[in-house]
Amino acid sequence: MSFSNTQASTYNDKVVRQFAIMTVVWGVVGMLVGVIIAAQLTWPELNFGIPWLSYGRLRPLHTNAVIFAFGCSGLIGTSYYVVQRTCQVRLFSDKLAAFTFWGWQLVIVAAAVTLPLGFTTGKEYAELEWPIDILITLVWVAYAVVFFGTLATRKVRHIYVANWFYGGFILTIALLHLVNSAEMPAGLMKSYSAYAGVQDAMVQWWYGHNAVGFLLTTGFLGMMYYFVPKQAGRPVYSYRLSIVHFWALIFTYMWAGPHHLHYTALPDWAQSVGMVFSLILLAPSWGGMINGIMTLSGAWHKLRDDPILRFLIVSLSFYGMSTFEGPMMSIKTVNALSHYTDWTVGHVHSGALGWVGLITMGSMYYLIPRLFGKKEMYSVKAIEVHFWTATIGIVLYIAAMWIAGVMQGLMWRAINADGTLTYTFVESVKATFPFYAIRLLGGVLYLGGMIVMLWNTIMTASQGRSVTTQIPAVTHAHA
Repeated sequence: MSFSNTQASTYNDKVVRQFAIMTVVWGVVGMLVGVIIAAQLTWPELNFGIPWLSYGRLRPLHTNAVIFAFGCSGLIGTSYYVVQRTCQVRLFSDKLAAFTFWGWQLVIVAAAVTLPLGFTTGKEYAELEWPIDILITLVWVAYAVVFFGTLATRKVRHIYVANWFYGGFILTIALLHLVNSAEMPAGLMKSYSAYAGVQDAMVQWWYGHNAVGFLLTTGFLGMMYYFVPKQAGRPVYSYRLSIVHFWALIFTYMWAGPHHLHYTALPDWAQSVGMVFSLILLAPSWGGMINGIMTLSGAWHKLRDDPILRFLIVSLSFYGMSTFEGPMMSIKTVNALSHYTDWTVGHVHSGALGWVGLITMGSMYYLIPRLFGKKEMYSVKAIEVHFWTATIGIVLYIAAMWIAGVMQGLMWRAINADGTLTYTFVESVKATFPFYAIRLLGGVLYLGGMIVMLWNTIMTASQGRSVTTQIPAVTHAHA
């Protein structure tokens, strides 16, 4: 009886520790696969003629590893940490929380085995076959029960804004997954989509863009709204703006998917709806970025010697840049140049490496020492090294892809006086080669920073100890 009382008066940080460690591990794995396929695009012989190592199979493995293994492990881990502290209550169910960890790791391992073997639905970010989809659904329902159950049993009347973002991300991803993954099984690892033709494309990009909007944006904004004020030691710049930001973002994002289907068989009016809402999306996105960066008002000097704060603030700069670039690329005339080029790849990675990667790394650097009873990471100097290698890596990567993309678009549309194409497709591929080499260098730098983080995490964890944090007896507005 005394044990359960003790347990009830402490936070469940065991599951947070597990997710935090695996976030760093999967980060290294996902980015390593990214470097391998970047090298294959530079030197195609590197797949050695082995089907399992071909670009077409490793590329979805890379996206799944980075988005779902690295990204989701970071999101679930931080959401469990944040919801307990802002509600001042232990997680709703320790057993369900443990199931979300082990179940999610099983999903990741299943993806790592099936994708190189060629089992795929062919849907972007939803490649996993139906048995794994069912496991994802079970884990996600358990995650929702733990998160919302914790909110329901909170001791604090107020729901802190980070929890709104985490909650919005959990509910929307559940909806997207169920609708887009509707399929007819035709064997253990084979299925056919419930939709056909242009409807299938529409549902897929409603899912695909909202996976970006709600998993890679809304969830990580929950992270931003907790860890930026914490690391800066300042309150959120504008609490009112954070609420406006939330409602404007979740309403607008849902409609932006058709901008992936400009100049396709999708009806023109549907393409235009996607474009208009993408342009509107700039306002809430920049509202959130400004809110995060302005939280440093009165504490700008901390950026000089706090590398963790630098991770968090620079991530917001990339968030601002990506959410300006996205609406711009959704304009049909711009899209006529950018579509199917490496400009799109540059855009995706300015968001993924710059926003998602850096905000997650900064949040982990805040969390990990606290989870292991340390004041700070084993090596602050290593955090500094990681920051600069990652930032330089991102800049090399996205600059190379922007230049390559614009060049490809211009070469493909160039015509001679008699109406024939000026360049063959292979000439555009040849012209792109040096930029692929620069992209590879950027990826290697980014991966190198992640390996430094893994070393730093292992040293911090091995020298620390698993700590239990008491839930405060007296409650205030929020943590």
